[in-house]
Amino acid sequence: MLTDRTGTILKSIVGQYIHRAVAVPSQSVVTDAELGVSSATIRNEMSRLEQEGYITRAHPSAGSVPSDKGYRYYVESLPDIMLSPSEQRLISHLFHQVERELEKWLSLAVTLLARQVRNVAVVTMPKSIDCRLKHLELVSLQDRLTLVVLVLHGAKLKQRLVTFDRGLSQTELTTIANRANHVYGGLARRQIQAKAMILSPAEKQLTDYLLDVMQAEDEQEYEEPYLDGLHFMLNQPEFAHNQKLLGLMELVEHRRLLKTITPTGLTDQKVRVIIGAENEAESFRDYSIVISRYGLPEKAEGTIGVVGPTRMSYAHTISTVVYLSSLLSGLVAGLYGRENYDLLPQPAAD
Repeated sequence: MLTDRTGTILKSIVGQYIHRAVAVPSQSVVTDAELGVSSATIRNEMSRLEQEGYITRAHPSAGSVPSDKGYRYYVESLPDIMLSPSEQRLISHLFHQVERELEKWLSLAVTLLARQVRNVAVVTMPKSIDCRLKHLELVSLQDRLTLVVLVLHGAKLKQRLVTFDRGLSQTELTTIANRANHVYGGLARRQIQAKAMILSPAEKQLTDYLLDVMQAEDEQEYEEPYLDGLHFMLNQPEFAHNQKLLGLMELVEHRRLLKTITPTGLTDQKVRVIIGAENEAESFRDYSIVISRYGLPEKAEGTIGVVGPTRMSYAHTISTVVYLSSLLSGLVAGLYGRENYDLLPQPAAD
């Protein structure tokens, strides 16, 4: 355990390094921390911090750079900080300007998050815990070819062409669709499978197709996320003139970024901060990740997160992720008919 004074010195070092991206000398800590002690005392404390692995120094008289352990202490010591009222009002205003369509909200969320934190932002489509049928329609095209339009809870639309074993008129297709909506509406795949019903050949074919689509949806673990902010990362001192960013770019190109950055056990909507070597993937040991789930537990949830250098502004990043997560949770709640859920939380008072 660090003493209060040593902890204050470490937080000063981390804060200054985050802000300036240059090693922090002892004299700068004397001025910033305002502890009323000499430079010699500060240097002794910095030696202790180095011995215990919280900072690194090129040599005893050099400036200090936080280690992953130092960043972890800094993050754990942060108070519960909210976005400023002005930032909340700006974000809330922008969300009110777009149509209440899921894709537009997610696109806006990832753009705002990237601009706010100046790093890579990732937002995924909310995924139903168990995909449920909301509505289906059948549209006759030609001969036996039919367009099947499935609407799943969470505003997810699926359209497929199905060839029935025999030609069906539009009237027959509408009758089949109406019966399916009446019997299967609101049910998950396993509930549909458990239904004991006498089905016509066409109804059986439609049911099998419906179950195949819902099974694929249930088993789909990672969707292509909304992503923004790679250009901000390119301007970070850590990545401007070396090869560290190539691994991240490769993951984006091969659509493996979300799977790589999502930690095991991310099941609740608390913000998780993974710093440097804490990352499960070795390719992410130079990065920190701030990530959370959003949505309605046991209904539909998505992921929102930030990828940046270990020298990121943790307080601002965490508070931005928390606020945007609450906005997206409100949208998902609205899609699931939770009228008493505040779709857009009111900004805090000044």
